[in-house]
Amino acid sequence: MRKRNLMAGVSAAACILGAQAAGAVEIEYWQYIYDTRVTAMDQLIEKFEAENPDITVKQVTFPYADYQTRIVAANMAKKGPDVLQLFYGWTDKFVAGGLIQPLPQEAFPHDEIEEDFFPIVEAMKRDGEYYGLPTAVRSLALFWNKKLFEEAGIDGPPETLDELVETAKALTQTDNGGNFTTVGMTVDMAGQDHHWWREVLIRQFGGQPYNEDYSEIAYDGEAGTAALDFYTSLQKEEKVGTAGFMDEGQAAFRAGRAAMTIDGTFRLGSFSSIEDFEWGVAELPANADGMRSNYASYFANAIGSGAEGEEKEAAAAFLEYLASPEAMKLWLEVVGELPARRDVALTDENLADPIYGPFLKALDYAHTTRFVDEAAQRQVTIDMTNRVLLQDQAPADSVAEAAAAEQKIIDDAR
Repeated sequence: MRKRNLMAGVSAAACILGAQAAGAVEIEYWQYIYDTRVTAMDQLIEKFEAENPDITVKQVTFPYADYQTRIVAANMAKKGPDVLQLFYGWTDKFVAGGLIQPLPQEAFPHDEIEEDFFPIVEAMKRDGEYYGLPTAVRSLALFWNKKLFEEAGIDGPPETLDELVETAKALTQTDNGGNFTTVGMTVDMAGQDHHWWREVLIRQFGGQPYNEDYSEIAYDGEAGTAALDFYTSLQKEEKVGTAGFMDEGQAAFRAGRAAMTIDGTFRLGSFSSIEDFEWGVAELPANADGMRSNYASYFANAIGSGAEGEEKEAAAAFLEYLASPEAMKLWLEVVGELPARRDVALTDENLADPIYGPFLKALDYAHTTRFVDEAAQRQVTIDMTNRVLLQDQAPADSVAEAAAAEQKIIDDAR
């Protein structure tokens, strides 16, 4: 087998000598169904198997809603995956549940990980051990429909929050009954807006969402209230959008029925198939003082807790390949997510790219929320927003209720 050098100074061939000696090995890779991700992984598996003829990788996929449940059930039956994808915000649950195991340091030296990868990779570290590595990282940006902007005589995307509101109002269209035909801005807290509120708007209104180690809520105050008031006013007062319009914000944008939406790099692959209009990407609007913030995240790949012996060695070799520059470049081309290695991501070409550039710039000022239960914490923000939108609760009261609920989630997990 040709010797490879995927982690700096480390050969994956050294990790699979046991697998070679024992003959062919089959391992399973699990991820949830997302078309461009599945396509990219098929291509990576094909390339990996060509370089490692003694290892076969079987990709297994599940709907997102069932994914974590399937992993837990399979692990209990001792039929779990050898390598699996997980959102970094699930790490505490997956470690506590015994679903994943620490990465072997001989194959994944910590000093090399911390030198080569963006700092947000440390969100996968627990008690001195890394439990996974990303192929790609993501940040948020403002997607805008160039056709609708041109028709309205607007030159380009908004630079500030005030401009965002005014631009959205100018681009909103309704029928004779007052029903939206085109929203100026999507309102989708169940999508990426909960990150926008948490890590961007709260900071832009002068606060911070949590303390330094994310163990205590810090948004229960004026900044959190102002951020929620701004967000809910997009629907209640400014009337530039409404929750549930065409079910999801990304669906409305794809259909040309939303002038602007906030979404992540992972959406680039699916938006690339839009043929009816040209779209652009811009950094998230700054506040009046020019302060910007963003949210950075990633899905990591980890070794399943049940992988042992030659399967574990093969799993480590495959995970090492998924963390290689070659894999990251392919992932960028197919999925649109940014490479997790600094040197692969921060090329002059990528930084100058009108699509990738805004996302890459955001990594300089982005924050990565340390979730203990991402789904539960996201639901807190959804409920918080709905109390204002549907029950007309005062933003300050809804923020206080949300803070208490989320603090309990954090405390119960520690």
